Amino acid sequence: MITVAGEALIDLIADPVGHLDPRPGGGPFNVARAIARLGQPTAFLGGLSRDRFGRLLTDDLDSHRVLRVIQAATDAPTTLAVVDVDPAGIPGYRFYLDGTSAAALEPDQAHLPPGSTVLHVGGLGLVMEPIGTRIEGLVAALPAEVMVMLDPNCRPGAIASRPAYMARLGRILRRADVLKASTEDLAYLCGGQDPADAARTLLSQGPACVLVTDGPAPVRAFTAGTEIRVEVPPVEVVDTVGAGDAFGGAFLAWWAGHGLGRADLGGPDAVRAAARAAATAAALTCTRRGAQPPWASELAGYAGWDWLPGTAGS
Repeated sequence: MITVAGEALIDLIADPVGHLDPRPGGGPFNVARAIARLGQPTAFLGGLSRDRFGRLLTDDLDSHRVLRVIQAATDAPTTLAVVDVDPAGIPGYRFYLDGTSAAALEPDQAHLPPGSTVLHVGGLGLVMEPIGTRIEGLVAALPAEVMVMLDPNCRPGAIASRPAYMARLGRILRRADVLKASTEDLAYLCGGQDPADAARTLLSQGPACVLVTDGPAPVRAFTAGTEIRVEVPPVEVVDTVGAGDAFGGAFLAWWAGHGLGRADLGGPDAVRAAARAAATAAALTCTRRGAQPPWASELAGYAGWDWLPGTAGS
């Protein structure tokens, strides 16, 4: 099972005349849905409200057959993000976080469900409290066999203290096996270093693999002594909301679906194949509005996905 820890929220997507379209969102929430749509057993570890938006998020997870680690809802209101998409389809975010549901995680709730072999962490779940402290503690106490992916998904406007944030990421990075980062993430984390140099710097701090996404430019994967480049399929972009989440989720779904684990991350052929499959899933996400990762059946005919239930080759 792949467990995803972090925030679930509502994206209020603004159209050109200012109307707001509420959509389920939050990076970790999107990752969990992406994995579930690709047929892998998935759990979500994060707080959900009992308000109307919280029920929408709960129902969405249930419809995807995602196990909710925390069954009890909180009275805190649902966390919100107002999303303004520019003409190129690139989203900007303004978050409403204080006192909201995504921050709520009690010490006795921060645990992996039985059978978890992979943990994905990142996003606002590393910024808000007390969830940030709980997730950091969870990562530190993980069994050695559990593979960890860290996706910082940096939102500078939501980070109150950059030094504290960087310190937390550094501690988690020492236990992470895969770091997934956009070039924008790398610019924030490494102070304007060239993306390749930044990736190598972060690789030296613990993970076995650093995956770098850069919109339609090739994905780059860095392992010890190896740099891999994977082309991104060209698509007509509606918006890029959730594309990075779809990439991370698809990479983990492919990896787990092939029975691979921590020890296999040094193999360039497997990393290349997983990155190519993930790039395809991310590209398809860009062809529709909002964070809507592809289902297994939509990936039929694409390289690397013909083994999945619901695809033409299965």
